Amino acid sequence: MALQIIKPRIRGFICTNAHPVGCQTNVQNQIDEIKQGIPHKETGMNALVVGASTGYGLASRIALTYAYGAKTLGLLYERPPDDRRTATAGYYNTAAFHQQAAADGFSAASLNGDAFSNEMKAEAISRLKSDFGKIDILVYSIAAPRRIHPNTGTSHESVLKPIGEPYTGKTIDLNREVITPVTIEPANEQEITDTIAVMGGEDLEMWVDALTEAELLAPEVTVVAYTYIGSALTWSIYRDGTIGRAKDDLKTRVDALDERLANQLGGSAYISVNKAVVTQASAAIPVVPLYVSILYDIMNAKGINEAPIGQMKRLFSEHLGPGLEPQLDAERYIRLDDRELQPEVTDAVTERWDQIDTDNFYELSDYAGFRQRFRNLFGFEVERVDYDEAVETELVF
Repeated sequence: MALQIIKPRIRGFICTNAHPVGCQTNVQNQIDEIKQGIPHKETGMNALVVGASTGYGLASRIALTYAYGAKTLGLLYERPPDDRRTATAGYYNTAAFHQQAAADGFSAASLNGDAFSNEMKAEAISRLKSDFGKIDILVYSIAAPRRIHPNTGTSHESVLKPIGEPYTGKTIDLNREVITPVTIEPANEQEITDTIAVMGGEDLEMWVDALTEAELLAPEVTVVAYTYIGSALTWSIYRDGTIGRAKDDLKTRVDALDERLANQLGGSAYISVNKAVVTQASAAIPVVPLYVSILYDIMNAKGINEAPIGQMKRLFSEHLGPGLEPQLDAERYIRLDDRELQPEVTDAVTERWDQIDTDNFYELSDYAGFRQRFRNLFGFEVERVDYDEAVETELVF
């Protein structure tokens, strides 16, 4: 037992610890949203979720479990608790998911390790063979800063930089909470190559290759990966930058996988373009916290904002699920960013973006909400949680 009163430890803007009960409450809230939003249907499906502990991956796992009774194997790379520190939020999210799924009669297993590695792929395949059988859906939701290539041992680090020209814009200095100008120098060729190696589609392709070789893909299997395109305000740093190149690589490989799976198994591979949300990764991206703060204020006022669980509720009730045919755009994308990109939303965001400065950014954005949602990711500032109460930190799943 390790009962502790846990207060947030904040370094700069990032929380370096997590609150297990806050994380549990977050997970329960997401479960409740799916239970209320999608009529439950028992399908007997098996799902592999690569990147299952936070954000869109966790939301996918919850949606598949509670909408369709899916038996899930989740892969995550999270720090467990020790004598000095709490676990990471993703670890506590996973423990909470396991606890509630078991209580509700659903089967779930998780593996904690580097999903980029050959060893973790082999371990997952072994577990699927012993406890699951063939998988009906593979969800790929990894956002990682670094990848050690399993075949070469080379360490690749992703960067978020423009290509060709420096980017100059404005951002929130999250430590001082002021609007400041920011200039980001363009990436060199090695940085572009490394970012594609981390955030492109090669690892997903390796997963599909390994699962195919192990004969673990069911007939009519579905593969889905996630991407972001966003409005023109973010393009120079995102879509037209290093991450955009990586996502182009993902698109090329997913289109090839779709053709291959269709021929081999009558299967499919898709990319879902999701909306901008508050994640641990997004706070580290210049421009994005300011953009999201403005966007959320506008979308909340219109009643059309969604957290990751709301997006996944739509994905798995309208596009991907038993008997569903996804609606695709001309480039074969599933578009869950449609509300973010409504002209009246993008026009309003751009108008505020041009006006915003340190003096008015609390009025022209939902920065306070952004900050709270960011703390929520770590289990802090969550409604109905008593932070003066000692809680168990040494949880297992």
